[in-house]
Amino acid sequence: MRRLPPLRALEAFVRVVRLGSAKAAASELGLSPSALSRRLQNLEDFLGKKLFLRQHQALKLTDDGQSFYDAVSPKLEELAEVVEGLIETGAVLRLHLGVPSLFAEQRLFPRLLELRKLHPRLHIDVDTGPHLDVRLGDTLDAAIVLTNKPDDSLHAVRLDHNFVHAFTSTTLAAELGPNPDVKTLSRQTFLVHNELPATFEAWKAAMGFKNFEPAAIDHFDSGQLILEAAAQGLGIAIMHDDHLKRSGDKRLAALYDIEVESPYSYWFVCRPRVLQSRPVKLFHDWLVKAGV
Repeated sequence: MRRLPPLRALEAFVRVVRLGSAKAAASELGLSPSALSRRLQNLEDFLGKKLFLRQHQALKLTDDGQSFYDAVSPKLEELAEVVEGLIETGAVLRLHLGVPSLFAEQRLFPRLLELRKLHPRLHIDVDTGPHLDVRLGDTLDAAIVLTNKPDDSLHAVRLDHNFVHAFTSTTLAAELGPNPDVKTLSRQTFLVHNELPATFEAWKAAMGFKNFEPAAIDHFDSGQLILEAAAQGLGIAIMHDDHLKRSGDKRLAALYDIEVESPYSYWFVCRPRVLQSRPVKLFHDWLVKAGV
């Protein structure tokens, strides 16, 4: 049988390339930087080729390194699938996932059957409670959060870029007309999510309403309730345009054709070491690849 390089060295190599950082790879693998460096050096010695250029503590793939990664990475995934298939078929892989309820309803649940068909043994406990990122490593394995920027200590993958829109019921939208009028809008109630206050500030700035004060601002802790309140004509919702599009609610209409970049995005987050666990890795890889 032909000699093969150590599996741990291959894992370290692939992890560094995927994360784009030796420091992040070492953290996920639970290694010191020197231990990770030794694994990479052992792999280069085995192959007799330089896989990385080392520049000021940064690692950049050589042409040989890129070719080797392109060849090895899919094979390691195949090996992982084979090993998973040999594990007792009745064993359940359990993921404790935190996720905002609106994301779960609009984006996750419509695609979960795809994940179940790919990985029948993966089952997900869904938690839509507050402070998801704080509970990572305690009651949650991983989470999807809507935030400006996750904590630097977390492994984080940005899932989208969003724009803020104002929308309300079709009836109220018709009354307000196509052109924004500060005097008219100042008599309205605005609907804002508790955890996303900067959306309203971003919208006001884009509209040129720096000192604008509406009649009232009603705060909600649920995106679904904001959508329903707007549809009922109870006020003007300030939310991501994607939420409006995905709702498919014919009772709602966008106000004004103004594009406002949101301060917030959806992110997948987990503790770095947890990404090594099979349930988290399966979900993470599917989520990123599927573009949920």
